[in-house]
Amino acid sequence: MTEPTAAPARTAEVAAYLAARMCHDFISPASAIASGLDLLEDPSAQDMREEAMGLIVSSSKKLADLLSFCRVAFGASASAETFDARELEKLAAGVFNHMRADLVWAVETPAVNKPAARTLLNLAQMAGAALPTGGVAKVQAVQEASSVAIAIEATGARARLRPEVLAGLQGLPLGEGLHGHWVQAYYVHLFVADAGGRVFADVSEERVVFAATLPA
Repeated sequence: MTEPTAAPARTAEVAAYLAARMCHDFISPASAIASGLDLLEDPSAQDMREEAMGLIVSSSKKLADLLSFCRVAFGASASAETFDARELEKLAAGVFNHMRADLVWAVETPAVNKPAARTLLNLAQMAGAALPTGGVAKVQAVQEASSVAIAIEATGARARLRPEVLAGLQGLPLGEGLHGHWVQAYYVHLFVADAGGRVFADVSEERVVFAATLPA
């Protein structure tokens, strides 16, 4: 397999694209909460109080799940350098609660370092996004000697991987496509490479597979 060519993207550009990506994810539930509050305050919409409260509760849960996920997947997550795999499963499950795909968590190693934790979460979310009409994303990871091997398989009737996601994982600059999809994949490429690991994806009919190896 040919080694990917590093993209000439600058640090500031990557940071800006990541910030825009997270804002895009947060704006939908935040706006829904605001809409629910507006309904509660509208004297002419008192018959919709129950619906408004339901909207506020569900959107608040989604926003909280996304914030908790992003803190580890994209942020520094305080000073933690090792993450319990069970806690990572909770973070991934929180995001999948708001996706059409189902999550199967089969991580065998009890704890992983920060690069492996970020890889697991980001690739899991990307696998869910690769299943727009539903399916199953199976997340697997094992520690072998001094390395962690990660394999995430997304299977579903309309499984697909956007070209910009594949380009990002290969460390290539964005050509056609959306920055939000590319930058997450490119970010994964950056921190996996910085850790001394490798990441790639394979696409076939109704199946997308992500794989990575990183030092333990």
